[in-house]
Amino acid sequence: MFSWLGKQGGGRERGGGTDVVQTVTGGLRDLYLRKLLPLEEHYRFHEFHSPALEEADFENKPMVLLVGQYSTGKTTFIRYLLEQDFPGMRIGPEPTTDSFIAVMYGETEGNVPGNALVVDPKKPFRKLSRFGNAFLNRFMCSQLPNEVLKSISIIDSPGILSGEKQRISRGYDFCQVLQWFAERVDRIILLFDAHKLDISDEFSEAIKAFRGQDDKIRVVLNKADQVDTQQLMRVYGALMWSLGKVIDTPEVLRVYIGSFWAHPLRNTDNRKLFEAEAQDLFKDIQSLPQKAAVRKLNDLIKRARLAKVHAYIISYLKKEMPSVFGKENKKKELINKLPEIYIQLQREYHISAGDFPEVKKMQEQLENCDFTKFHSLKPKLIETVDNMLANKIASLMNLIRQEESNMPTEMVHGGAFDGTMAGPFGHGYGEGAKEGADEEEWVVAKDKPAYDEIFYTLSPINGKISGISAKKEMVTSKLPNSVLGKIWKLADCDGDGMLDDEEFALAKHLIKIKLDGYELPGTLPSHLVPPSHRKPFQTVE
Repeated sequence: MFSWLGKQGGGRERGGGTDVVQTVTGGLRDLYLRKLLPLEEHYRFHEFHSPALEEADFENKPMVLLVGQYSTGKTTFIRYLLEQDFPGMRIGPEPTTDSFIAVMYGETEGNVPGNALVVDPKKPFRKLSRFGNAFLNRFMCSQLPNEVLKSISIIDSPGILSGEKQRISRGYDFCQVLQWFAERVDRIILLFDAHKLDISDEFSEAIKAFRGQDDKIRVVLNKADQVDTQQLMRVYGALMWSLGKVIDTPEVLRVYIGSFWAHPLRNTDNRKLFEAEAQDLFKDIQSLPQKAAVRKLNDLIKRARLAKVHAYIISYLKKEMPSVFGKENKKKELINKLPEIYIQLQREYHISAGDFPEVKKMQEQLENCDFTKFHSLKPKLIETVDNMLANKIASLMNLIRQEESNMPTEMVHGGAFDGTMAGPFGHGYGEGAKEGADEEEWVVAKDKPAYDEIFYTLSPINGKISGISAKKEMVTSKLPNSVLGKIWKLADCDGDGMLDDEEFALAKHLIKIKLDGYELPGTLPSHLVPPSHRKPFQTVE
């Protein structure tokens, strides 16, 4: 079921890991087919909310969906991650991507058109056929042999324009398609241009289609090198204000700031910020394969809760319908009273209001339904799902934890991800505690004369100062005692409770590292060990 568990990564077949993977794989699929699907089918869940899940929905690699207005750099962002062009790629300042493009791994480069894609049982797109030819003619899969795509797939979406014309001319429900993808992807990235922060009506509707998927959303403020620091602060504030109007969540969304393309920065004032932000974004994307099993489990739980609520709603409407006369009038009355019905069901079954579907959308869907064909409540179906949520899910979660502890960490490799992992251009190389790691001379030596002046004012005895004397100087840094205590432990190399001149210089160097905003190392790196405290034949690594 989880292809990333069994098919990728060199160490997946060692030990008993394969058995665990197969158990998790079969367990989640069986839970859905035996426990949840009967409830969905009995109360016509698929007509109202989401199509039935298929084998490929469980097998697919983690997917990342890119959404944004035109010319915000969505396609360029994919090109930046892959470090190569992909079939069907078009980049320009005008609206170029007019299709949904699933960029996936394939042994040979090529495109698969939408109509062929939705009949492929190995791809998780079969249920997209319900959106018709108008959509399928604007949907394709771009396959290529790229290391990044061995771990994740990326969905490029059409650039969003402002105005009513585009919504009408698409010929399919754009927001419904986005909602379908949002329910199945592992990460949703909203891209904004530093010069294009307005959120059009269609973009606003698109973001609202992600309701219930807030934990998957990340925001990228792209092309940030085209403004200076002062302008960037204003742009960031304006973006957060705009997002606050369309995303109804108390938490602040994570916004990554940078310039995600392989060209020189136009403004280098914020280079270090951009590097740190890019590294954080890469870590977030790289962690997706490892978290895919938990994400699928979480989505199944959300789906089960919604299916239960749907069953209560449908069975209530069935129960309230008259057996002979006045059916149509009663139907209209029940639809109008749906908000009150929600409140009643919440109280009766102790259900959170957040588990209920949107009232307006549900009312529109019920308009075309024959309530007399709905089914009455079958407690056994509900009990089966409750048992799944209370017991079976916990067992699967334990298996997933066991798999994670037994197996090597699965990460995304290749493309831009490899460029930041090692070497002098790796994030943080030569900074903070890593400074001087590749130098022969002790990095503290350049500042040691200044530190020695302070050291000898503290009245050393036999070449060393006591802990009390060292503390008087160290607390002048205004760092908290917990930090200074760690610095003392790192600097007191021989553990005698006193500091010689080299150990004191090291303590001052570590204080400087912390005051400059860097983290202290957990253990003292070999290149920071004072020369007189190095073991014979020890060399700086």
